[in-house]
Amino acid sequence: MPGSLVLTVIGPDRPGLVDALSTTIAAHGANWLESRMARLAGHFAGLLRVSVPEANTTALGVALQALEREGLRVLVEASELSEPDTRSAILALELVGLDRPGIIRDVSRALAERGVNVEELDTCCESAPMSGETLFRAQARLRVPARIRIEELRATLEKIASELMVDLSLEDA
Repeated sequence: MPGSLVLTVIGPDRPGLVDALSTTIAAHGANWLESRMARLAGHFAGLLRVSVPEANTTALGVALQALEREGLRVLVEASELSEPDTRSAILALELVGLDRPGIIRDVSRALAERGVNVEELDTCCESAPMSGETLFRAQARLRVPARIRIEELRATLEKIASELMVDLSLEDA
């Protein structure tokens, strides 16, 4: 039975890193299942999940570690496939406002205090169209436990958004 591995990769960005990674994975009979990868501040960083035949797991791990010679560090973690609580709600959070330290800290603290899981988070800074000031944008996919009332969560986040002077929306995903 195949096992599942979650890989974290990082290294100075250059052409060929995804090729080196995918070639190593395929050479060990593993299957690339899902990933998120990006160039950040001159580095290539990513997360991916692969399935691999149990007999090849150790050899794949060794081969992935060898990619460090090419400048790509890989952290390998065995994973269990767990099914999320089907009673939980999936919400999309969008936030935009003038950039300042602490925006994600304040929002994520409110979510964590309520047991809300941040399943995906994408953020960026960009120049505002008219003023040229730096805008911070965030999009998140949230898994909200069934015990949490969505309207109370929305009111809490709107209060934080008001204090931070950012626009925030929370919708069904």
